[in-house]
Amino acid sequence: MKKLFSFLIFLSLILVLAACGGNSTSGDGDTSSDSSSKKDSGETSLKVAVFPADLPSFESVYEKFKEENPDINVEFETFPQEQYYEKIRMQLSSGIGYDVFAGQIDTMMDTGIIEPLDSYIEESDLDVAGFASMYDAMKYEEGVLGLPYRKSNNMMFYNKDLFDEAGVEYPSEDMTWAEFREVAKKMTSGSGADKTYGAFIQPWPQLWYMQGVQTGASIIDKDLSIFADSLQYRIDLEKDGSIMSWSEQVSTGAHYNAAFQKGNVAMNIIGDWHVAQLRQAEEEGKISFDWDVVPVPHPEGIEANTTLALPVSLMLNSKSENKDAAFKFLSYMTGKQGAEIFAGDGYLTGYVDEDIKSIYLGDGELKPKNGHFFLETVEYPEYPMLPGVKNIVVQQIYKQEGELALIGEQTVEETINNIAKRVQDEWASKYAE
Repeated sequence: MKKLFSFLIFLSLILVLAACGGNSTSGDGDTSSDSSSKKDSGETSLKVAVFPADLPSFESVYEKFKEENPDINVEFETFPQEQYYEKIRMQLSSGIGYDVFAGQIDTMMDTGIIEPLDSYIEESDLDVAGFASMYDAMKYEEGVLGLPYRKSNNMMFYNKDLFDEAGVEYPSEDMTWAEFREVAKKMTSGSGADKTYGAFIQPWPQLWYMQGVQTGASIIDKDLSIFADSLQYRIDLEKDGSIMSWSEQVSTGAHYNAAFQKGNVAMNIIGDWHVAQLRQAEEEGKISFDWDVVPVPHPEGIEANTTLALPVSLMLNSKSENKDAAFKFLSYMTGKQGAEIFAGDGYLTGYVDEDIKSIYLGDGELKPKNGHFFLETVEYPEYPMLPGVKNIVVQQIYKQEGELALIGEQTVEETINNIAKRVQDEWASKYAE
């Protein structure tokens, strides 16, 4: 009898455990089988890293994307602009996976995690004609490494009210750098907190080596002598007092957007994304002055509206577990559907056709009045889209050596010689063929 009683107790325990096991997979609020329930529901979750300034437009496009793809959920993440690449590289290297991430392709080439898109493009029969020549700029040895959702080219923004008050003609669409310097002097007045600057030049190396690139030169050429005049020009503007000195910009944290919106800067040379920033500021009532754009100044003998351009792309993580869904999202954001919203927000898009041009220009009521100049540029790449150029050549060599010249620690000639030597030693010796 004792044996029979023990057996019955054992049998009862087996039945209870079996019942509990069955309840754990019933889906009644249990989270232990979350991943399998997601698979059963057919939903896919993606994690996407984007620049902070672009996030509102991405969210707007995603709303439209979600209507057509209800089974794909997207979580956006971003970091401050200055830390963006450092943060996502750190996250990716530590195993925190972004399925898709935004940026310049060359800055991520060395990570080994960019998935070539050729097979996805072919299988989806994606129309890449709208990317024009920018599509070829996305190619490297492994294939197409990304698709551009916008491109950044430089333009000159100017405060029309300040020009009206000073009785000075608006900047010309065919202005040379020599003429720009003279206009900047005319538009500079006052002192201290009441000073009006003729121009604002953000302290990035791209904005002093621009003049050399406008001639077709490259910042990785063996002969960099043409960039000496570019650097000297920046120094001369500071000596004129028509722009804030590099030291003051850095010590005060001065920024092109806040500086121009303050209303005491006559001319501001910066990228097309500034359009969206100024439109937003107007909507929020932060600025009331009138403004417009003209092409950046050009060197003597160079065609007007010659500028620098830099594609900003979406890339697919080769370690993503949801590559098909990720590519569907990527191609939607960079294609015509995404371009319609980005263009409406004032961004110069990677994908362009006549419809996108019309959206970008608007009905004539949106500023800038002369936004058509953005669509008529002669463009040179800001720098070659090669491994290490942005990370080593631009952000280290040109930045570090240029700053020494701007604070008077070395001459312009010494600076250019040092840059040339460091480009060969620190970049060419590793990456150049």
